[in-house]
Amino acid sequence: MPTTRPDGTAYAGARSEDEWRSELSPEEYHVLREAGTERPFTGEYNETKTTGVYACRACGHELFSSETKFTSHCGWPSFWSPLAGENVVLLPDDSLGMRRVEVRCAHCGSHLGHVFEGEGYDTPTDQRYCINSVSLRLEPAAS
Repeated sequence: MPTTRPDGTAYAGARSEDEWRSELSPEEYHVLREAGTERPFTGEYNETKTTGVYACRACGHELFSSETKFTSHCGWPSFWSPLAGENVVLLPDDSLGMRRVEVRCAHCGSHLGHVFEGEGYDTPTDQRYCINSVSLRLEPAAS
């Protein structure tokens, strides 16, 4: 993964790949740093209904609220919006022979998943941020 944003500025939370390898599990590294994808319906947050904030597993940057999480039946946690637009970076992704939009953490540049539009979900944005569970860490709301 690049350590700079598309505009050439550095990600504030960037580290060397050796540092990432020492801090992340092999599965976390594959998804977050090599733009991998976890198997559908296997992630710990796929069906979670816990109230709280989802942060980047690599750097702890807050990304999504449980208030925007919805059941999409796609096999990965789905959100209709990030906490704020500046919390994520969206990049064109032409891999796999199709046009998609990759979602990265705006703080460290780690791969989170993809965002899709126009799929007919009844959400305020008509968007589905399809995010790998392994790229997130849920911080439950105080009870």
